[in-house]
Amino acid sequence: MGIVNLLFEQFSLKMNVTQIFLICCVTFQCVFGGRLLGIFPIPGGSHYILASRLMKELAKDGHHVTMITPYPTKGLEKEFSWDDIVIEGLADHYFAMFSKINIFEDSNRSAFQRVASYQDLMMHWLNETLYHPKVRALMTPDTKFDAVVMEDFFNDAHKYFAYHFQCPLILMSSMGPIPWVNNKVANPSPPSYIPHAFYAGDFDPKNFWDRFFNFWDYVIDLAIDNFYFKPLHNDVLQKAFPGAPRVQDLNENVSLILLNSHESLLQSVPLVPSMVQIGGYHVDAPSPLPKDLKEVLDNAKDGVVYFCMGSNIKAKEMDVKKKQAFVNALGRLKQKVLWKFEDTNITLPKNIIVRSWMPQKDILAHPNVKLFITHSGFLSTIETIYHGVPVLAIPVFADQFMNAKKAVAYGYGLKLAYNDPNFSEEALSALLDELLTNPKYHETAKFRSKLYHDRLATPIETLNYWVNYTLRYKGAKHLQVAGVQLPLHQYLLLDVVGFMVAGLVFSLWIVLVLFKRVRMIVKTGSKQKTQ
Repeated sequence: MGIVNLLFEQFSLKMNVTQIFLICCVTFQCVFGGRLLGIFPIPGGSHYILASRLMKELAKDGHHVTMITPYPTKGLEKEFSWDDIVIEGLADHYFAMFSKINIFEDSNRSAFQRVASYQDLMMHWLNETLYHPKVRALMTPDTKFDAVVMEDFFNDAHKYFAYHFQCPLILMSSMGPIPWVNNKVANPSPPSYIPHAFYAGDFDPKNFWDRFFNFWDYVIDLAIDNFYFKPLHNDVLQKAFPGAPRVQDLNENVSLILLNSHESLLQSVPLVPSMVQIGGYHVDAPSPLPKDLKEVLDNAKDGVVYFCMGSNIKAKEMDVKKKQAFVNALGRLKQKVLWKFEDTNITLPKNIIVRSWMPQKDILAHPNVKLFITHSGFLSTIETIYHGVPVLAIPVFADQFMNAKKAVAYGYGLKLAYNDPNFSEEALSALLDELLTNPKYHETAKFRSKLYHDRLATPIETLNYWVNYTLRYKGAKHLQVAGVQLPLHQYLLLDVVGFMVAGLVFSLWIVLVLFKRVRMIVKTGSKQKTQ
């Protein structure tokens, strides 16, 4: 030990102040990682669950996180390096506006009318973030970030922050590789075999009319994006920060897109190198159940049906007749029914147990759960695949219709839309009977779950690796495909097609002119010969 101490002392004496400073910097970087600005002001329940979990995992990996949020962040561990920028009052305003939307009638509007109304709803939190004093106070020359992390959801103007801080932009897509996300990184999405998120019916790529109408969904989506959304966000951004680049140019700064998707959840599609799938990263290993629920689940000899319609669909807003149809159909089952439902005063059969809140992920993990009746939100879809439980999907609004179609197409569920003309107690009973007696739905759900879990790395490990990779290589621009730099008309080869069409028309015109001249010469020669 004496020799070791002597060598250490000699080594220490030879170290100068600069070397000590460099070692401290390296140590600091190893402990705290990068400085990340998370922009997640969306107050919606599922969006906030994904946002807070994403940034907590990055903080756990050693990064310093500054998060723009509608709520104070809870559940932070002591070792986290974390700052909240809470936009007070934003959530109250959002839910006040959201309550004016009759989501139960949402399916009666076209998909494009729905998207336009969602954009109008989002404009408040979009502007609140851009103008909020706490956010503006961040934007000083001394404030530095290594990356901006944000959800891509009707908020193109927020991408300005990455431009301002001159750092890489990392996006998270809560719905996976959908068209308006693909467009940010020039990811191919052929209408010939990838149904648009707006496509209403079942899609068969071999069917001409399915491809025809799907193609027009893509065309209309491009038109809305380029002639409505982008001009709207450019206008908002210019008012907030005069002289800011166009949102089209801001998209060129996207370094990485984290997709809340996986092949077990959605159709397999092309992905450019800068798109990474981390679907299911919000799902934890099951926790112990509350004593009363555990007893119900453990002692249910015929199994349990779990019923939850999410956080946005309130019991008091549901149609009375449809509520009663649920009660009657579920009351006929031999299985116990756990129903997450705010109306605890409703008269119920003995086999139905109602609670205003239930630990969904922990319930789905129990082996006695035979069926999940769900609104088909995407987080609920991920959780049912994670645990391998078949579903009866009752979609109401937004992406729920698309998720319900996938459950039917992949064979682990059936669907009955809330506003389906055939919605009735008898229809519910028939679907419940099929799902609970036909083993194929359970077997397919277990197969999908096996696909979900069979990965080279967990979603959290994948998340941490690719974010760190992006920081190591200062935005990892080598992952960006050249199509990002191309305007729409060049990416779609409209200029090439136009040139070819113009060339063809010109060639036909030349041929026509020559034909007329030759005909005239022949005709003139014939006259002279006759004379």
